[in-house]
Amino acid sequence: AKSLKVVMRAGTGLDNVDAAAAREAGIRVLNTPGANRVAVAELVFALLLAHERHLVEAAVTLRDGRWEKARLGGRELAGRRFGLVGFGRIGREVAVRARAFDMSVAAYDPLIEAWPAAFSWVERLDLDALLGTCDVVSLHLPLAPATRGLLGGRELGLMKSDALLVNASRGGIVDESALYDTLVNGRLRGALLDVFAVEPPGDHPLLGLSNVLATPHLGASTRESQRRAGEEAAELLIEALAVLGPAAP
Repeated sequence: AKSLKVVMRAGTGLDNVDAAAAREAGIRVLNTPGANRVAVAELVFALLLAHERHLVEAAVTLRDGRWEKARLGGRELAGRRFGLVGFGRIGREVAVRARAFDMSVAAYDPLIEAWPAAFSWVERLDLDALLGTCDVVSLHLPLAPATRGLLGGRELGLMKSDALLVNASRGGIVDESALYDTLVNGRLRGALLDVFAVEPPGDHPLLGLSNVLATPHLGASTRESQRRAGEEAAELLIEALAVLGPAAP
């Protein structure tokens, strides 16, 4: 692709683009990291509410003619502690919603030097402390060499046995084999997963567990998010090409 000048990723994350090779070739790589932040944040709470109020099972059993109100009693989010691993654009959107649910919020992000003043109500913790003290841990990190397998057996073992893990970022951040063992052995109450290391995941062992609620990477799949991503991508591409100038004949 000798005439290629710009690669545009209409979404968050660049793990599907060889950005290093592009830089070596003088090719600009752009993305739209903020376009899906609302959609992902809302999905996090859709998953949490669906899990804690047994909404999927309740809807299915009612369609089957069963009225299982007593058995399907759930839990509230209010008063619980929400932990964010990654505190960028999406993490901050999630934090605002957690606060609206009357949850206390903590976050871990080693890349942020100055904590944003607007989020002084979010407690900054190191990773081990966050994992060990939060009732819900939600991941919001890009997939990179430093984050691949970030949550392995040791880290999952630090979490409360009554806690929930939410991953709506990238599947490779969690060691899925270790997560399976942790869930099967009752060391974690549940996992809410929108992403997998390999997608589609196929006949994945995690999908056979009753304490796993999984969706097919729906994080950015809203009409509004897709429109924002397309518009931002077009605007950025126009700006980039204006700077680079017309292609050689």
